[in-house]
Amino acid sequence: MKVLAAMSGGVDSAVAAARAVDEGHEVVGVHLALSRMPGTLRTGSRGCCTIEDSMDARRVAGQLGIPFYVWDFSDRFKADVVDNFIEEYREGRTPNPCLRCNEKIKFEAVVDRAMALGFDRVVTGHYAVVREDADGNPELHRSAEWAKDQSYVLGVLTTEQVRHCYFPLGETPSKDDVRAEATERGFSVASKPDSHDICFIPDGDTQGFLDDKLGTDPGDIVDRDGAVVGSHEGTHRYTVGQRKGLQIGYPAEDGKPRYVLNIRPVTKEVVVGPKEALDTIELSGSRISFAGIDPIATGLSTGSYDDGVLSSCEPFACEVQVRAHGDTYPATAWIESGQLRVRVEDPISGVAPGQSAVLYVGTRVLGQVTIDHTVSADQGSLSRA
Repeated sequence: MKVLAAMSGGVDSAVAAARAVDEGHEVVGVHLALSRMPGTLRTGSRGCCTIEDSMDARRVAGQLGIPFYVWDFSDRFKADVVDNFIEEYREGRTPNPCLRCNEKIKFEAVVDRAMALGFDRVVTGHYAVVREDADGNPELHRSAEWAKDQSYVLGVLTTEQVRHCYFPLGETPSKDDVRAEATERGFSVASKPDSHDICFIPDGDTQGFLDDKLGTDPGDIVDRDGAVVGSHEGTHRYTVGQRKGLQIGYPAEDGKPRYVLNIRPVTKEVVVGPKEALDTIELSGSRISFAGIDPIATGLSTGSYDDGVLSSCEPFACEVQVRAHGDTYPATAWIESGQLRVRVEDPISGVAPGQSAVLYVGTRVLGQVTIDHTVSADQGSLSRA
């Protein structure tokens, strides 16, 4: 099999590529240049896609004896990930740039190009598993090591993308085993720190980054009754569930801390209230994708299609996860008028529009929706958007 190994310069992608070589595949390595002005060196575990990362990837490819190329996706990364991140905050939402990067760059763009060049699969170092059902349909599943499981950030993959993916680390019991294998292979990246935070904000100062891009735009902080309790310099500085950094001049009547419940960029209002108002019992959105066949084809539900797109289906049981490495919650999901709606058995605290809700059936990733609206358990009719 001819496979393209996406090599980030980290230990996971290095071992994944090595395992593909050991299995006898025809492997070609590629490093994605995503930054227009890549730094020379990383700062610990912050950032990625630097010149140092590219050199590390090239060094491993040389040790494996495989061809190696660098693909420049910096323009597309800026448009589809960075600019999207800024715009989402401008609109009062809380995006996950890692999901967007996986959706638009690491899989959509890379898989499309790989298939056009005649490759059969794209290999990455993600901790997830691709399986086939009895009819040969692809399924995305959690990895063996749940502590490192990355199926949540892969929930945005489409059926065809899953079909062309290969994750050699998915059944590995421990990340320690991966590092030990890298050491045995003589890879210099064996002890390289994992990347954390947002890669295009390597100093970790998200607020400073957004202030630079969006400037200041003062407005009011209000309670749920509309009374002004403070002021702010821009709604982009806040996210649902936030407690720290609120410029509130009046204490709550019960003396308890207040949290951000809603962000209204049009009126420049940040709504605050008690912690219990953050408990979400229902969420919904229209940007839906399935990482394999949909609930009707899977046999979970019945429904109908509109021009080949699933437009409605009856309620079915599942679990939902709204954060990477977060808990999963038993839920009931259904599609109504093109909206995927999810109702949880127990409230989830601090769910923000812009996040992705990934649906699971056992270990299998069924699909995901980008959250547009939530309903609070505290006020059943409260919708945040």
